[in-house]
Amino acid sequence: MPKALIVPAPLFQQPGRHVDLLRNADFDVVFPPTKMAVLNESEIIAALEGVSAVIAGSEPYNDRVLSAAKQLRVISRSGVGSDAIVLDDATRHRVVVTITPGTNHDAVAETTMALLLALARSVIQLDRDVHAGRWPREPLQPIRGKTLGIVGLGRIGQSVAIRAAGFGVRILAFDAFPNQEFVQKHSVELVDLNTLLARADFVTLHVPLVTETRGLINRTTLGRMKPGSILINTARGGLVVEQDLLEALKSGALSGAGLDVFEKEPAMGNPLLQLSNVLASPHVAGVDTQSLAEMANLAAQNIIGLSRGAWPEPCVVNAAVREGWKW
Repeated sequence: MPKALIVPAPLFQQPGRHVDLLRNADFDVVFPPTKMAVLNESEIIAALEGVSAVIAGSEPYNDRVLSAAKQLRVISRSGVGSDAIVLDDATRHRVVVTITPGTNHDAVAETTMALLLALARSVIQLDRDVHAGRWPREPLQPIRGKTLGIVGLGRIGQSVAIRAAGFGVRILAFDAFPNQEFVQKHSVELVDLNTLLARADFVTLHVPLVTETRGLINRTTLGRMKPGSILINTARGGLVVEQDLLEALKSGALSGAGLDVFEKEPAMGNPLLQLSNVLASPHVAGVDTQSLAEMANLAAQNIIGLSRGAWPEPCVVNAAVREGWKW
C-alpha cells in the first residue's frame, strides 16, 4: 500500500474529504510528527521516508530533499504556487509536481478587497482612535470614481476586477496574455505597466514569482506610482523590494500598503510592520474554509489520478517529466 503524506497543518488538524479520498484509493495516509508551521529540510526529509506522494505546503523540495526521498513520485501542492519547489530538481528526480488551479482565486480576491477597503477608508486607524477615546470626524477619501490597477489578469486578477467594479472604480490591467473576452465584457482598460502605475490610485499584484517578476516593485517602479496611492500584495513577497517600499511609505510617496506576503516568512521583526500605514496578514489570503477544502480535495485527486495512469494536465507544473514517467 503506497504512502501519502499530508504536510499542511490545517489539512491534518481537521481531516476532511481529501483524507477519505486517499484512503478509499488504497493509500496509507500519514502525517508529519511535528506540527511546525513550515517544515525545514531535515524535517521534511524525515517525514518523506517511504512516501510515494505528498500533499505539500510551503516546505522546501530541492535536490537534497528529493535525493533522500527515494520513493517519492508526486508532489501535489495544496495551492497555486510552486516557488518552494525547485522544478528542475523535481524533473531530474522524475517527480511530478502538481498545483490546484481554480480553487482559491475567490478567497484571494476577497482578501485583496478587504485590505484595499480597510486602507482606503482608514478603517484600522479610525478603530484605534475610537478605542483610544478620540472621535475624529475628518472627511474620508471616496473609493468610487477612483482607479484600480491590476497587475496580472489571471483567475485572481479577474476575480478582483469583478468585485471592484461593484464599488464604481475604473479598472486598468497589465497582463502579457490577457483574456480579451473578459476584458471586453468587464470594461477593463489594458495598459502597459508604467501607465498603470502612473494612473492608478490602488495597485494590486496578481502575478507569479518568476525570474522576470522578482523585484517588480522597486525604487524605480515605486517612483512611477501616483503620489499617495496604495499598494496591495496578496501574491508573493518576492515581487516587492521591501526596503524600497519601506522608504516610499515613510516618505509619504505611497499612503499605504496592504501585505499578505513578505520576502521572508514568518515576517516577525520586519521593519514594514512598524509602520502605521501598513496593514498586514500572515499569508492567509487564499485560505478560507471553502478554498482550503477545495484545494485539499483537488490535491488528493491529482495524486489518485496519477497513481491510476491519468495525467491531470491543467494541474501539472513540470510537464517535461511526462515522457517515460511512471508511478
